[in-house]
Amino acid sequence: MTLLTSFNASRKTGQPAPDHRHSWPLVLMVIVLLSLGGWLYLAAMIADMVPVMDMSEAGPGMGIFNTFNLFAGLSAEARAALAVLCLPAGATFGMPGAELSLADLGKIFTMWSMMALAMMLPTAVPMLRNYSFEVADRSGSPATGRAAGLFATFGYLAVWIGYAVLATAAQWLLARIGALTDMMAPASLALTTSVLFAAGLYQFTPAKQACLARCWYPRWAFSGGHAEPGAFNGFREGLVQGWACLGCCWAVMTVMFAVGLMNILWIAMLGGLMAIEKAFPNRYLPYIIGAGLLAWAGFLVFLILTGHLAA
Repeated sequence: MTLLTSFNASRKTGQPAPDHRHSWPLVLMVIVLLSLGGWLYLAAMIADMVPVMDMSEAGPGMGIFNTFNLFAGLSAEARAALAVLCLPAGATFGMPGAELSLADLGKIFTMWSMMALAMMLPTAVPMLRNYSFEVADRSGSPATGRAAGLFATFGYLAVWIGYAVLATAAQWLLARIGALTDMMAPASLALTTSVLFAAGLYQFTPAKQACLARCWYPRWAFSGGHAEPGAFNGFREGLVQGWACLGCCWAVMTVMFAVGLMNILWIAMLGGLMAIEKAFPNRYLPYIIGAGLLAWAGFLVFLILTGHLAA
């Protein structure tokens, strides 16, 4: 059976070729552990903030966590005074201080990296699964497929770690000019509407469509006979696919600047939305997402212009 016949058969049945079924579980376990690590880190940040901070300041929907807030019902001045007593500078897990020292930048970078693990790595599961199976089929070795899948995972993550560096720089700049609060939420609706408009418009661009198509239907370099599957080439394939994913998802990921960077509810919702968009080919869904973002931004502008909200 040829590689193409074997792979097509596996796709029709939803199962890999029997001889290479066990090339995938270890790769999946690594993905699950890394993603879980990202979620646990973010959850630990929230858990450390909840008892002593007004979580409604972290973005839309986060006020629900104030049920567990020890300072709930106190004035802002009282909360601030008690926070100083209970949380000396730098004591909050993962939360950068207002001074934005090098240590704080390290915390911001770690936070964005954990967001990449929690939000983006799960969206790559279909691609990594297919790649691991196809390499195993081509090489005739489950071990080779397993190694290629693992290195492709790390290559994919390398791209999003690069995004974390850029996001850290952007957050530092926005905080310096006063566009973000100490709770890492927008300080004004100007930032919120700008991000929403930009993200919504990008959903209609050819670049978005081309990158999304590459996420739906990955193409491997070795499929044309130009490269043999293996660990190094697996890392390279992960980089290539990571670039396609970045081109597809960076705008939706950046919506976090509009809803609050520690808004774990929106982290979950946006992560799920991107996973659905990438896993189920549908040319209308990106436009629906874009229209929703533009409508949201337009509604906020309307409220500002009519005096119902302050810019």
